[in-house]
Amino acid sequence: MLLGMASPVYEQQLNPCLNLQLIEASLRRVQHDFPWDHQGLSLSRDRMDDEVVENLLSGYALVGELLEAKVDLFALGNSAHLLELNTRVLCGTNQQKRYEYKKHIEANNRYFYERNDAGIQDLSDWYALHSHESVWRRAAGIYICILTEPQLFIEGNDRTGSLVMSYLLAKEGHPPFVLNLSNAKAYFDSSALIKKMPRNSLSRLYRLPCLKARMAEFLKGQADANNLR
Repeated sequence: MLLGMASPVYEQQLNPCLNLQLIEASLRRVQHDFPWDHQGLSLSRDRMDDEVVENLLSGYALVGELLEAKVDLFALGNSAHLLELNTRVLCGTNQQKRYEYKKHIEANNRYFYERNDAGIQDLSDWYALHSHESVWRRAAGIYICILTEPQLFIEGNDRTGSLVMSYLLAKEGHPPFVLNLSNAKAYFDSSALIKKMPRNSLSRLYRLPCLKARMAEFLKGQADANNLR
C-alpha cells in the first residue's frame, strides 16, 4: 500500500535547484538503517551499497543539470538524456566502469530505441496524451510506464524511474522524490506491485487508474522542501 507521512508545507520554486548534500544524507540513512532483511517487503531487495548510492547521486546531479539547462526530457531529440540517466544509475560517471559496461550500454540503446511495444516511442506517446494531468499524476504515470513489463531499460528501471519523477516534479517547482526511512518500504512495495503487471494485461488496465492516483498522492505526501535550495 502506498502510505507516507505528509511533509512540511513548502513554497513552489520557479527555478528549483536540487540540494544534493541533503539528498545524499537521506540516501545514506536508508543505506545504513533500513531493515533490508525485512520479511514484510513484497519483493526482496538487495542492500544499497556505496556504489549504488554514488551512482544514484550522479543521476540526481544530472537531473539538476538538465533543469538548469531547461532541457525538456520528452521533447523530440532529447531521448538520449533518458538513456544517460539510466547509464548513470548503473555506472555513474566512471569511464572505466562505462568501458566495462560497453556491451550492455550498446544492447540497452537497441532495446530502448528499436522496440515498438514499450520503448521510448510508447513512453513519449503516453506523456503527450496525459499532458493535461497534474504533475503528480504525470510523474506517477511515467514511473508506472517505465517499470511495467516489458520495462523501458534492461536494468535499473526503478532507480531511473525515481530520477525521471524527480525531474518532472522539480521542473514545475516541486521537491524531487528522494528515498528516505519513512517512505522506503511503501516505495519498494509499490515498485514490486508495478513490476508484476504485464503492460497489455487486463488486470493492469483495470488497476492502473487507482494505482496512479494513489502513487500521485504518495508523491505529494513525500514532498520535502529541504531537498531543494
